[in-house]
Amino acid sequence: MDPLWLLIALICGFVVQQFRLPPLVGSLVAGFILHGFGEQGGALLDAASNLGITLLLFTIGLKLRLNDLMETEVWGTATVHMVLTITVISGLLLLLGLFGLTMFVGLSPGGAATIGFALSFSSTVFAVKILEERSELKTRHGQVAIGVLIIQDLIAVIFLMAANQSLPSLWALGLLLLPWFRPILNWALEHSGYGEVLVLFGLVAAVAGGELFDFVGMKDGLGALAFGVLLSAHPKSAELSRSLMSFKDLFLLGFFLSIGMNGLPEPGAVLVIIGLVAVLLPFKMLLFMWLMTRLRLRIRTAFLAMLGLASFSEFGLIVAAEGAKVGWMGQEWLVYIAIALALSFVLASILNARAHDLYTRVADGIGRFESLRVLSGDEVSGCDAAKVLIVGMGRVGRGAYDAMRELHGDDVLGVDVDRVRSAELERQGFRIITGDAEELEFWRRMMAGRVELIMLALPTHEDSLLAVKMLNELGYSGIIGAVAKHEDERAALEAAGIHATFNYYAEVGKGFADHVTQIVSAGAVD
Repeated sequence: MDPLWLLIALICGFVVQQFRLPPLVGSLVAGFILHGFGEQGGALLDAASNLGITLLLFTIGLKLRLNDLMETEVWGTATVHMVLTITVISGLLLLLGLFGLTMFVGLSPGGAATIGFALSFSSTVFAVKILEERSELKTRHGQVAIGVLIIQDLIAVIFLMAANQSLPSLWALGLLLLPWFRPILNWALEHSGYGEVLVLFGLVAAVAGGELFDFVGMKDGLGALAFGVLLSAHPKSAELSRSLMSFKDLFLLGFFLSIGMNGLPEPGAVLVIIGLVAVLLPFKMLLFMWLMTRLRLRIRTAFLAMLGLASFSEFGLIVAAEGAKVGWMGQEWLVYIAIALALSFVLASILNARAHDLYTRVADGIGRFESLRVLSGDEVSGCDAAKVLIVGMGRVGRGAYDAMRELHGDDVLGVDVDRVRSAELERQGFRIITGDAEELEFWRRMMAGRVELIMLALPTHEDSLLAVKMLNELGYSGIIGAVAKHEDERAALEAAGIHATFNYYAEVGKGFADHVTQIVSAGAVD
C-alpha cells in the first residue's frame, strides 16, 4: 500500500469530518481519486478490508441480545421492510429495463433482486455512530433501530453463506459444542484488564472465530459473529466493543477505499444514482416509519428510529460485491451503490444532526399516523408525586439521588431513558421511572405536578441544553441544576438559563479532598 494512499485517505477523511460526516465517506472519495490516478487495490488493502468486516460482525455479536430481537416491532419491521423493499426495487428496475433504458436492459430478475436486497440494508456503522454521539443507544428508538440493524445483518450473513455455494464439512457439527467453551472465553475476557490486552483479546477472538468456521467450510464472518454472541452476556462485552471500535472503523476504511477504487460511473449513470438517493431512500425511510407505527410504536419513536436507519449500508455493498462475484449483476452496480451510499450518509448526517428539532416541526402533521393503542413500555411517562427530579441515573445521578433522598425523602424521583437500568434500580429500592429528557411531551406531563428542583445528570452537553430549552418553552419557574465537563460547557448552560452547574472534572478533586478530610476529622484514621 503506497503511503500516498494513506495521505489521500487522511485528507479526504479530515475534510468530510469538518462537515460532521462519517470518515467512511472520505474513504470512498479517496478511492475514486486514486482510481483516477490509475491505482488498483492489492493484497494488503484486501487484508485490511477483510479484517474490518470480521471486526464489524464480531462487534455486532457482542451487542446481540435475543430478547431484544424477539420483540415484534423489531423483527416484524426488519423482515417485512426487507421483503417490500426488495419487491418494489427489483420490480422497478425490471420495469425500467422493459422501457429500454440502457442501464437496466439485460438485467436479470436475479440481478434486480440482488440490487434490491443490497439497497434494503441500512448502515450499522453509521447508525451506531450517530446514536453513540447523541448518547441514544439505550433510548427506545435507539434500541429499535439497533435491533432492526442486527436482524438485517444476520440475514446478510445467511445470504453470504448461501452465495458461497459450498456445503460445510462434517467437522462443522463440532461447532455445536462452542457454548461449552463460553466459560473459558468469559474467564479470559474477565482477566484481560482494560488496556491493550483487552484489545488483543478481541482481535484474536474475532479472527479465531472466523478461521475456525472457515476451516469447517462455513463463512468466516459467521464465526466472528458467533464468537461475539458467546461473549455478549459478559459484563465487559460493552467495554470490549468500545475498545475495538476505532480498529474496526480504521480497517473498514480499507473496504470502502477498495470499493471507491472500482471507479466513477459513466456520465449517463448519474441519473441512476440520483434516483437511488432521491427516490428509493425516502421510500425506505417512510416505509420504516409506517411499519413501526402499524406495530404500535409511538410516532416519535418511529420517526427517530427511521432517521437512524436513513442510509444505505456498507453491508449492502458487501452483499452486492458477492452478487457481482458470482455473476448476478455487473461490476458497475458496485460503483453506483457505493456513491449512493456516500450520498445517503451526507443526507442522513444532516437529518440526524437536527433530529429532535425536525420531529418538533413535523409532530403535528405526522401524529395522525400513530396507533390508537401504543405498545406497553413505549408510553410517555409522567408522575406528579415528586418535588425533586434527578434526570439521568448513571453514577453521577445515583450519587445525587442518594444525597437528595437524605434531605427530601420520598419527594425525590429518578428518571432514566434506559428501561433495563430503570427496572434494575427499581428492584434495588430506587424510586424511578423511565423517561426521555429530550421529549417535550415528557416534560409537559412532569410539569403538571409539583416539581420544584430538576437536576440534569445527562451524558452529553447537548442533551442538557435541549432539556433546558424545552423547560423554558413550557415556562418552568423552578430551579434547574446540571453537570458540565468543561468550563465552556458550564458557561453555555448558565447562559441557557440553568441556575447551578457542577463542573465534574474541576470539582471532583475538591469533593474527594472534602470526603477524606471528613474521615480524618472524625478520627477514622489513626
